[in-house]
Amino acid sequence: MKFDSQLDIYLNHLKVERNLSKHTLDAYQSDLRKLIQFATRKGLQHFGEVGQLDLVAFLKEQHEQGLSVRSQARLISAMRTCYRFLVGENICGQDPTADIEIPTAGRKLPEFLSVEEVEALLAQPETTSPRGLRDRAMLEVLYASGLRVSELVQLTLEELDLRLGVLRAFGKRRKERLVPLGDQSLIAVREYLEKGREKLLTGRRSEYLFVTARGSSMTRQAFWKNLKRYAASANIERNISPHKLRHSFATHLLERGADLRSVQAMLGHADISTTEIYTHVNSTMLRKVYNRYHPRA
Repeated sequence: MKFDSQLDIYLNHLKVERNLSKHTLDAYQSDLRKLIQFATRKGLQHFGEVGQLDLVAFLKEQHEQGLSVRSQARLISAMRTCYRFLVGENICGQDPTADIEIPTAGRKLPEFLSVEEVEALLAQPETTSPRGLRDRAMLEVLYASGLRVSELVQLTLEELDLRLGVLRAFGKRRKERLVPLGDQSLIAVREYLEKGREKLLTGRRSEYLFVTARGSSMTRQAFWKNLKRYAASANIERNISPHKLRHSFATHLLERGADLRSVQAMLGHADISTTEIYTHVNSTMLRKVYNRYHPRA
């Protein structure tokens, strides 16, 4: 059984049995394709022929090509989980990743926008057009809920409860959570539903909340492009991404006294240690305030 057949079996396992999202599946496939291309150049034909020295040479090549420590760790993790599956299914006889250590890197503090920058950004979409109403509603919901952009664009009408002011989000591995929405985001969504969505659909039907003029759901790439355009018109000179709004959501909540467990639940983090990075952001800000204002700092 050659590389492609083995990879297809593994990816099907991730999709059917582990219920991973398409975005995660694409990432696994991309990483493992890099290994396959390297091994094929060496004349190898299946995963069982790849030895530990081959993997070391592969990782060395990736490092020399500029792959970051974080990406190297993800690459090794993808190879390790793949080999564990193949060995468990008796497709491979041994696991060459067993003694390869995953490199560690210091956790980078998340970047976020100030409240003033967020306010300026949310004010940019023109609400005189269906697209503007949709874009403002998307920005308001993203900041009000802390959703991942993939969760935002896949929201359906039935996952939104305007009466209760909550939405159901499906995160990694389709894990479900309830997230409340604030008054401003609910106003923006209602206005979009009343004045914008049907005009965008022009008679078409769609289950998705945020739609394009073609009747399909908004893509992550299209939303990111719109976000950059609105950030530029708001004179936000820093690089911006949908995830930066997610970071802003969490940071602003904690700054105003929200407890860590509640923020963890709203973000959909499986482990609270992932959420705890935002407390480091707060500590950094406190140090700046202390140094600026304390007479003996």
